[in-house]
Amino acid sequence: MEGAFTMATQLPKIALGAWAWGNDGTFGTNYTEESLRPVFDAAMAAGLNLWDTAYAYGMGTSEQMLAAFLKGLPRESYIVSDKLTPQCMNYESNTPVKDMWEQQCSLLGVDTMDIYWVHNPVDAPRWIRDLAVFLEGKKNPPMIGVSNHNIDEIKEADRVLREHELRLGAVQNHYSLLNRSSEDSGILAYCRENGVHFFSYMVLEQGALSGQYDTHHPMPEGSARAATYNPVLDKIEILNAALKTLADKYGVGIAQIPVAWAIGKGTLPIIGITKPHHVADAVKAAAISLTPEEIRLLEDTADKLDFSIIRAWEKEMN
Repeated sequence: MEGAFTMATQLPKIALGAWAWGNDGTFGTNYTEESLRPVFDAAMAAGLNLWDTAYAYGMGTSEQMLAAFLKGLPRESYIVSDKLTPQCMNYESNTPVKDMWEQQCSLLGVDTMDIYWVHNPVDAPRWIRDLAVFLEGKKNPPMIGVSNHNIDEIKEADRVLREHELRLGAVQNHYSLLNRSSEDSGILAYCRENGVHFFSYMVLEQGALSGQYDTHHPMPEGSARAATYNPVLDKIEILNAALKTLADKYGVGIAQIPVAWAIGKGTLPIIGITKPHHVADAVKAAAISLTPEEIRLLEDTADKLDFSIIRAWEKEMN
């Protein structure tokens, strides 16, 4: 299966997320191929070639958008990370995993995925087991991951995979200064001890930790993120002030500091990008090495503010 890679494959420090490209209402803005082409081109030129998507992001829309940009490029020049979403599976089919895999590969215009995730633990461990059966014995299977799983579900997934001579390669969970439950529950430690990549998503909390929004400049009403973050913008202002102190020290914008924090914690952040400057910002963030004292300062500030940002699709990891 050309394109898939082994656990030893070098991953970039940052993955680029195409969730918003699905235009599913989460971000409240419509993105077009014309507007996103410069973003994609800038990312590839900067060496950021790991693209994270899912069928659930607009029911194939995000995958199709990404496919338009990947078309014609050498297969080895990019890394595709896609997801099997239980809620999108055809439960009436005798081969639902095969059906979804082939549909997604077709939408993306690829022969195989490089990283493939079980998107959430609905009906766990059914889907990791079915995926293991589907991939068992295949030459160069993708790196297999689970997303939005707690520590027990992660360990169970790895046990199931090992029964089929596979193994868990990655975990993808919501992880940010506003939500460190994957750390508190021992998931980060488990990943470090077992050579599992931890992908942190929503590190910027959908723009809340970018410095762009405050009580005088709330998120546009009508989007899911506005409903979540606008009510706590007073607290977010305080955390963004701490982020700005470090941003000024390192000569970057506020948004680069949470990303640098996530990298400093040993995770691989997934950054949603919709504008060319987001790519430049990601490159700058990857070059910052926060000190242990600076990391503690940010975490202490966030802890005192006592955020509880759990979105509709997720749960506490504790």
